[in-house]
Amino acid sequence: MIKVYDRTNKSYEEELVAGKGYLEWIYGSPIGKNITELIIKKRLFSKLYGRFCDTKLSANKIEPFVDKFSIDMTITKKGINEFTSFNDFFTRELTLESRPINKDKNILIAPGDGRLIAYENIDLENIIQIKGLTYSLKKLINKDDIANNYQNGTCLILRLAPTDYHRFHFVDSGVPCESHFINGHYYSVNPIALKTIPKLFCENKREWSLFKSDNFNDILYIEVGATCVGSIIQTYSPNIRVTRGNEKGYFKFGGSTTILFFKKDCVKIDDDICEQSKLGFECKVALGEKIGTKL
Repeated sequence: MIKVYDRTNKSYEEELVAGKGYLEWIYGSPIGKNITELIIKKRLFSKLYGRFCDTKLSANKIEPFVDKFSIDMTITKKGINEFTSFNDFFTRELTLESRPINKDKNILIAPGDGRLIAYENIDLENIIQIKGLTYSLKKLINKDDIANNYQNGTCLILRLAPTDYHRFHFVDSGVPCESHFINGHYYSVNPIALKTIPKLFCENKREWSLFKSDNFNDILYIEVGATCVGSIIQTYSPNIRVTRGNEKGYFKFGGSTTILFFKKDCVKIDDDICEQSKLGFECKVALGEKIGTKL
């Protein structure tokens, strides 16, 4: 059972996991682990499934998926019958009114919808993946000189479940730099997998870029792919100014993760998020909502 913290109701809720039984089997049983290593973590498996999700035939999956996970279709720009494929639905855009962006320059906003966990005063060589497992930022981006700038800083991990809105955004106005691609595997980023695959984020394919933020110094953005994520699509233009809340990109089908690193003494994350993170619980957040304050 995966529990997440609802900040509004100040209570815990059980996450409905798409393919829960399948995930528990492939990451928890000897046979499943072997199949994961031989097939599921490979690019070809995710590429083929991603191609299927781009076809008209895959559109038949949309309505059952919406019904099973109670996805709110009143806030999407397209109606349920307007999507041409499952990926078209998966990468759906939301109405502007449904995700108001906090415009206060001293407020840090969530970069997207998902489940957020925060770590402050980080050790670059021992960033927490999940209780008992850590990874290195240097190995995550393969760029030591940039990684060194975030010693004792803050790390935010936003996990996007398959049921979530899958576009990610800029948390401030500023200038984004070019994106760097690092090839890798396609493990799931669900906590079921995070508990069993050491240094998972460093194993999966990922992209990283610097964002020269107006109010929070240089922010390091990292997007991590996962099982069945056909592509990480960057929709921004490097070296062109953006405003707070502008779209940075989106993930095609599958659960995915966006990780942000802030330099020391740039931001204070909200107390409830920090408290829940220390307890090992993610907090549900929505794009544009307040998650911290500028220092």
